[in-house]
Amino acid sequence: MNSKHGRAWGLSVAEGKEREGRGAQGRLLGVEAGKGLEMRKLVLSGFLASEEIYINQLEALLLPMKPLKATATTSQPVLTIQQIETIFYKIQDIYEIHKEFYDNLCPKVQQWDSQVTMGHLFQKLASQLGVYKAFVDNYKVALETAEKCSQSNNQFQKISEELKVKGPKDSKDSHTSVTMEALLYKPIDRVTRSTLVLHDLLKHTPVDHPDYPLLQDALRISQNFLSSINEDIDPRRTAVTTPKGETRQLVKDGFLVEVSESSRKLRHVFLFTDVLLCAKLKKASAGKHQQYDCKWYIPLADLVFPSPEESEASPQVHPFPDHELEDMKMKISALKSEIQKEKANKGQSRAIERLKKKMFENEFLLLLNSPTIPFRIHNRNGKSYLFLLSSDYERSEWREAIQKLQKKDLQAFVLSSVELQVLTGSCFKLRTVHNIPVTSNKDDDESPGLYGFLHVIVHSAKGFKQSANLYCTLEVDSFGYFVSKAKTRVFRDTAEPKWDEEFEIELEGSQSLRILCYEKCYDKTKVNKDNNEIVDKIMGKGQIQLDPQTVETKNWHTDVIEMNGIKVEFSMKFTSRDMSLKRTPSKKQTGVFGVKISVVTKRERSKVPYIVRQCVEEVEKRGIEEVGIYRISGVATDIQALKAVFDANNKDILLMLSDMDINAIAGTLKLYFRELPEPLLTDRLYPAFMEGIAAERAEKENPPLAGYVPAGFIFSHTDQGVSY
Repeated sequence: MNSKHGRAWGLSVAEGKEREGRGAQGRLLGVEAGKGLEMRKLVLSGFLASEEIYINQLEALLLPMKPLKATATTSQPVLTIQQIETIFYKIQDIYEIHKEFYDNLCPKVQQWDSQVTMGHLFQKLASQLGVYKAFVDNYKVALETAEKCSQSNNQFQKISEELKVKGPKDSKDSHTSVTMEALLYKPIDRVTRSTLVLHDLLKHTPVDHPDYPLLQDALRISQNFLSSINEDIDPRRTAVTTPKGETRQLVKDGFLVEVSESSRKLRHVFLFTDVLLCAKLKKASAGKHQQYDCKWYIPLADLVFPSPEESEASPQVHPFPDHELEDMKMKISALKSEIQKEKANKGQSRAIERLKKKMFENEFLLLLNSPTIPFRIHNRNGKSYLFLLSSDYERSEWREAIQKLQKKDLQAFVLSSVELQVLTGSCFKLRTVHNIPVTSNKDDDESPGLYGFLHVIVHSAKGFKQSANLYCTLEVDSFGYFVSKAKTRVFRDTAEPKWDEEFEIELEGSQSLRILCYEKCYDKTKVNKDNNEIVDKIMGKGQIQLDPQTVETKNWHTDVIEMNGIKVEFSMKFTSRDMSLKRTPSKKQTGVFGVKISVVTKRERSKVPYIVRQCVEEVEKRGIEEVGIYRISGVATDIQALKAVFDANNKDILLMLSDMDINAIAGTLKLYFRELPEPLLTDRLYPAFMEGIAAERAEKENPPLAGYVPAGFIFSHTDQGVSY
């Protein structure tokens, strides 16, 4: 018996150790699960807020229906009963479905508990998508009917142009005005958004949670529904028939900047299954529809992308000076603030519209003059065309879409004037991009995006089929369009690069982050004559939404983005603009960062701090030819290393500067000015500066300040960059 007990005791010791290990692992998994459930709550809270906005939009759409029905049986009807039923078809049913869903989900989110279940609500919502199918089938007819009724009836035109949408409960704005056309599109957009939310919910729901299979089922139903809708709606929405009976489908469209006769022109480019058409939107005369004017077209059978060595030199297009682009951005930001103030003070709508018009004009100029990335296409018959883009991601998308279509058996052709007229005439209805991509075109209910600083660490990548020289770039949308903001070092001869590089990226109303992975090309024959840079090969590209609910947490959020079989791991965290503008003086007065500029200049016996002089000198020596030298982020670890060296007044500063990446040096200079306890242009002097007070008068009326000479030094530096 004793031996039996001894054996049992021996087993229990081993089991104890194993259980202890399992317990530690379980606690770790518990922490991860807790984080996941917290993210789940954030996703649900965000979705609930957007659901409230959607219900308010449906209410606004339904509001005129009852009075219109009441007048339909009178001697002077605004619309007939049939017209009303066509325009508002299934809207009441959709409203009731979502109102019930919202009323059931709201208390669950407000009284949150880790055990709360709501998968059955999403499953029920997905099971009612048949109503949306009926709505989509009628959508085109509803739009056409509303359009015809607006043309023939002034009273209905006024109603349809300004429907009042109630703001969210916690919003200062009581109502916003939206067109009927915009509101009729909301149900189609909503299905796609709901499907994306189901993806996010599943991502943050433990597999053993009772909601998991229900959410999976809801996602499956939603995805199948979206597929069927695309099959049903795409040919009808994006197809045009020529007089010869051929069917063309619109594959892609968007606004691009074309270089024509040495000047920049904004064009709307349409890619059909067999032709690329470049058009200009004509100004519409009173009472008439807007129309497109075809500038040129190329059958895809005749379209080629010239290789770098084949491409001709670009026509002379004077680049817009960086400081003027920055001035535009400052004006746009100031106008945004004025608009918000007017709205908060319930200012006159005329004043707001006037400010919006000014903002649109500045945003349009910025959109037109910012792009610098060449996208050249060539017609086999000899004519070449050049577009300038701000995003390599976008350039790649256009090229890939065209090349995919060119794999089919395409024939060369020439369109007759009638065929060209029919094709161009169809563009207005077929277009998928309706507005120029500027923030002033956004609806009031759309997210304003994030303002502040996004800290991104690009960790590593895997999934490459063979070793190569690899690097990544990061793009974010600012002021409505995408720009490149950061670039990792090249990791040589590897299939699993490990960069672990951190960047600080400024966000200006940003909603998305793009990551592009490149193979560096060292072949000197493959040089792009437009900017004398080697053209590198894009290995993969991906994009994620910058969801405020996810990003606006103090902790680092790690994620993986998949692109063409490649997986890139990265982490990010966000600092709001309000937090980043808080200037904290340095506790130690021996360094230069966070120390008053007057203290530093007095200590150094110089009117301009040493750090400013050395960084500017290095930028002017090596970086004056760089495009966006102060826009593209340097590696954060390099910037911190330079900061430490300058703070310690290390004797190796000059040697370190000469070896350091030029973007890191520019980033160090930006960081120095950002960490000053008080900005160069103080709060007292800034309004005077903005009003354009003459320098002589300012010098006479104000005693010389410590920041006066450094400010002049920096202005001179930026002026040199412009003159170059």
